Amino acid sequence: MNEWFNVEQIDDTTYAISEYGHWEQVHSYLLIGKEFAFLIDTGLGIGNIKKVTEDLTDVPVKVITTHVHWDHTGGHRLFDEIYVHKEEAKWLREGIPLPVEKIREYVSGPVTKKLPEDFHIEDYYPYKGEPAGVLQDNDILTDGSRNIKIIHTPGHSPGHICIYEEERGFLFTGDLIYKGTLFAFYPSTDPAAFCKSVEKICAIQKIDKILPGHNDLNIDRNYPEGVRKAFMELKGMGLLKHGTGLHDFGNIKIRF
Repeated sequence: MNEWFNVEQIDDTTYAISEYGHWEQVHSYLLIGKEFAFLIDTGLGIGNIKKVTEDLTDVPVKVITTHVHWDHTGGHRLFDEIYVHKEEAKWLREGIPLPVEKIREYVSGPVTKKLPEDFHIEDYYPYKGEPAGVLQDNDILTDGSRNIKIIHTPGHSPGHICIYEEERGFLFTGDLIYKGTLFAFYPSTDPAAFCKSVEKICAIQKIDKILPGHNDLNIDRNYPEGVRKAFMELKGMGLLKHGTGLHDFGNIKIRF
């Protein structure tokens, strides 16, 4: 197995592919069906995530993009079939509005694992390409054996999505919900939309496992409700807006 990635089995046909050696501790997820597999995000692009998926399955892989940030699209170039929400299709084609030098700064470290020998930060460029398809809220993607629902959850970015697999009770939350500081201070973020998106996923009746885009994989299924309460408190104080800084609620932190 590729030494850059950690692979953890969620169930018989679902895997977390994690980059714990990087400060962002990014997670991608492979959902294997009978006809093909869904790969939710492709990580930083430091290691070759396609080789990892090939060790886990021999069915074709379709990439579902939670949002078009460098730490979730780094390995997109290795795959032919990529899907993204319609609000970020232009970003996928043309790139996000951030200088490549700044992105390279984020990608380059700090790291606690040896970088792959074929990785050179000076050659690193964020992925740009034409999507195979664009997604909308409530779209259902299926291979005949697994059905996943697209939930548009803007706030962290305009076209951010969560992915819900009702049969298993899996909710893949990308950068909407994870342990650590939630970020909505960039110009392309929207604190008010973030709040509404958290409320939206808290309304889902069956959530047995939350699978985030970063940090600890062990998240209590009631954690989103705590995040919702924090957002509502900030809303009540008139702090749900850019420039209000870091808000600390103990195990939940939010930066506007």
